[in-house]
Amino acid sequence: MSIILAAAAIAAISLIVLWPRSASAHCDTEHGPAVTDGRRALETGDPSPALAWVHAKDDAEVREVFGLAQRVRALRGEARLVADRLFLETLVRVHRAGEGAGFEGIKPVGEIDPVIAAADRSIEVGEIEPLAGLVPPERLPELQARLARALALKDHDVKDVEAGRGWVAAYVSFVKYAEGEEHEHEHGDASQGHDASAPVLAGHAHEH
Repeated sequence: MSIILAAAAIAAISLIVLWPRSASAHCDTEHGPAVTDGRRALETGDPSPALAWVHAKDDAEVREVFGLAQRVRALRGEARLVADRLFLETLVRVHRAGEGAGFEGIKPVGEIDPVIAAADRSIEVGEIEPLAGLVPPERLPELQARLARALALKDHDVKDVEAGRGWVAAYVSFVKYAEGEEHEHEHGDASQGHDASAPVLAGHAHEH
């Protein structure tokens, strides 16, 4: 497919995926972690950070769109913007499908649930303190354990997709439990027998 035809194909698809939507989620927002890693992939030319957010079985689909987007980005201008959006929309859609969740497009940044914001802050500062007072005290020990697992995997080699998937699994596990997920060990790390290639368990939808 020539670059011109690829650009036309992306433009046609973009008519379907680009329209205003209300903001309410996290990983499907403009500045959510999945989109942030997707943009990093586009800018570096390495899809690894983005692939960490999808199951191994979905690699081919994401890689195909990534390759197409990279070729069309060379045209710059509006073509580049449309190519980026198509790739990011594909990444988030496939990520959420892997969770058993629906996809309504990438939403503009809105007001994030205080618990989710505090969980992200805990990851940032490496302490459970931001969540204190926002979750029942009896949940704090398990949250502390999940935070420790996430922090242990956070600073992985971004080119190592499997390590990235382990980090995503730990991150999602921590945030879900902060929100009230009751299954304490659903998303254990690889040392506990967890399949690090599966960022989330299908059938347990959430909005990260």
